Amino acid sequence: MPEIAIVAALEREIHGLVRKWRVAERDYSGRRFRFFESDDCVAVCGGVGPDGARRATEAIISLYKPGLVQSVGFAGALDKTLSVGQVLEIRQVVDARDGSRTDTGLGSAVLVSFPSVAGPDQKAKLAAAYHAQAVDMEAASVAKGAEAHGLRFGAIKVISDEAGFPMPPMESFVTKDGEFQAGRFALHAAVRPWMWGTVLRLARNSRVASNRLSAYLEQNLRQPGPVPSHASS
Repeated sequence: MPEIAIVAALEREIHGLVRKWRVAERDYSGRRFRFFESDDCVAVCGGVGPDGARRATEAIISLYKPGLVQSVGFAGALDKTLSVGQVLEIRQVVDARDGSRTDTGLGSAVLVSFPSVAGPDQKAKLAAAYHAQAVDMEAASVAKGAEAHGLRFGAIKVISDEAGFPMPPMESFVTKDGEFQAGRFALHAAVRPWMWGTVLRLARNSRVASNRLSAYLEQNLRQPGPVPSHASS
């Protein structure tokens, strides 16, 4: 069984890492998951948002019995000095829903998990409230899944949008299962010329972020120390 389990939201976040890995489709709890397998790692993409991350984490732990669970993928910058493509090893994950925190034992950055896509105003509020450098939607759910099974947890994130980036309205194109409907979103943007520049910039940023993250993971995937501590604030 692989020692390291990787949970991402979307396949494009880790495509460069898993493109040559074996693919296995397996059922768990009434759902079908697509897993990417190598000799010592397995990855799954659970979809956008905390619910998909929770389901994918439970599936990968139950089916593969790893020793370490890593939350990996895109994050938005809260720190204005961070730029697209910068990779962060996360020391602490904060769940904005209940204020609970998970310490990974590695890295130095603070990541807050927020259940919605954060624009510039929301990012500023999160930065002030949690003293965090970045925001995502999934890491806290992955952390809690690992904790429930007594497993080590880590998080590696790459900046895909800077602090002041005006995120386009994307949440209405995410299904209940966390799937991002890229085709519908593209059609929506195609008839709104004022969105073209932002959408093109987002696509370019995503490619840069994905390439940097995959290159980093190929060189630096490793295990943190003891099972991390979990505390509520």
